[in-house]
Amino acid sequence: MLDLQGYGPSILEGAVLTVEAALAGLGLSILFGLSGALAKLSSALPLRLLAGAYTTLIRGVPDLVLMLLVFFGGQMLVNDLVARMGWDHVDVGPFTAGVLTLGFVYGAYMAETFRGAILAVPAGQLEAARAFGMSPFLVFRRILLPQMLRHALPGFGNNWLVLLKATALLSVIGLDDMVRKAALAAGATRQPFTFYFAVALVFLALTTVSTLLLALAERRVRRGEARPA
Repeated sequence: MLDLQGYGPSILEGAVLTVEAALAGLGLSILFGLSGALAKLSSALPLRLLAGAYTTLIRGVPDLVLMLLVFFGGQMLVNDLVARMGWDHVDVGPFTAGVLTLGFVYGAYMAETFRGAILAVPAGQLEAARAFGMSPFLVFRRILLPQMLRHALPGFGNNWLVLLKATALLSVIGLDDMVRKAALAAGATRQPFTFYFAVALVFLALTTVSTLLLALAERRVRRGEARPA
């Protein structure tokens, strides 16, 4: 049994903040991902080029560097703009900067996942739906989205697990998450292994629960799917 010397509640409090940041980043990454996927599949060349540049940039720059750029450079850019408009100083906090960075970074990976899932849906079904007079939104909601989910879920799950673990980087920009809480506890007690091992166990528990829920979701979306003979 780990002896956390009274720091257990503090680390659990940080774990809650970690999960909140991960979920907020996931929601934002889904928006970026869908937008990027649709842009890559668009007939408009500027949209395809923009989406391609976005995914290339993200895959070429480390997450931590992007996080620091958003936290420091983004804050300077925002305050420069608001100063020109005569508004007050805007403070971009670690949580906001972290969530924006997670959403922006993993939105690129989600875009590739969603693009592949969309391409896996038979084009004939979409054409048939349009021939029956369905609107583009109805085609997306009733034909494309349900089938896209089946193909996207495995890659989506992997992206979520990586995003969840990447929240450990948010402590670098000052977010009071469980990694930072563990670092403070380790500094006070001089027992870094104990507290970082506790953090590792919490992450393992979170990823295990996520894996089980994703497996359940995958079985659910594949319910009624025709099996090969």
